[in-house]
Amino acid sequence: MTTIIRVADLSKTYASGFTALKDINLEIKQGEIFALLGPNGAGKTTLISTICGIVNPSAGTITVDGKDIVTDYRAVRALIGLVPQELSTDMFETPWATVNFSRGLFGKPRNPSLVEKVLRDLSLWDKKDARIMTLSGGMKRRLLIAKALAHEPRILFLDEPTAGVDVELRREMWNIVRDLRATGVTIILTTHYIEEAEEMADRVGVIAKGEIILVEEKNELMRKLGKKQLLLQLSAPVNAIPEALGAYGLQFGGDKSELIYTYDTRAERTGITALLNDMRATNISFKDLSTTQSSLEDIFVDLVREKR
Repeated sequence: MTTIIRVADLSKTYASGFTALKDINLEIKQGEIFALLGPNGAGKTTLISTICGIVNPSAGTITVDGKDIVTDYRAVRALIGLVPQELSTDMFETPWATVNFSRGLFGKPRNPSLVEKVLRDLSLWDKKDARIMTLSGGMKRRLLIAKALAHEPRILFLDEPTAGVDVELRREMWNIVRDLRATGVTIILTTHYIEEAEEMADRVGVIAKGEIILVEEKNELMRKLGKKQLLLQLSAPVNAIPEALGAYGLQFGGDKSELIYTYDTRAERTGITALLNDMRATNISFKDLSTTQSSLEDIFVDLVREKR
């Protein structure tokens, strides 16, 4: 897959002396959905703003489709659509007018049919002539996406796009993002909702304290760093875990009628067979068993905790 964004040795230190980004190296592939995860203050918005040319880098280089963001700013900016966290638009305007205006800012000719399609795709057509102040929070969020798409960008940055919207609307917006990717648009997404990244992303990057600590294919990340748990429903509760089973690090679940065994998916042996044999030897029987896999949220929390 072709690299469309390349970030090399990027750092950003503000006049106050605060270093927001430290030696960032990152490549985004054309046509992928890339999720950037990190706690508050990790540097997600600063990184996006720097790639988009809103924040000046202190060191390093960024190229978008082979064009340098500093020396070829206008060409780069025309390739990018940005949906910011904050709702920033003229509340007395209408969706129709503001989307057309956004298109004109990039020197694009009027195209009423395209603007209509964007508004229809985002379920805003019925409100095209309404004052923006009268729209719901979810509609305003979708309008930001419509504005970002007005000039037909090849790359779309979504900075916390579903913050403050309900679950139903969040899933609707996930479908919109997938549809955009299907047309060839590259999506870079920052989010606090880990399930959002788990549901949509092709690759995941984790940033903490201004440093990229991991970039990995989502499925490979979950395979390599994920842990599994074996849940054993006991035939009868036990008061204590026998000494003979001490090496397995078992934990009680529920009212001591369940044993939980955590094992590493990367290990050569899981130890499950040995555990079941040793349980028989201690006369502990079970009536059912099941396994669970670590979620992306579990992995993210562990990675950030290690960084601290």
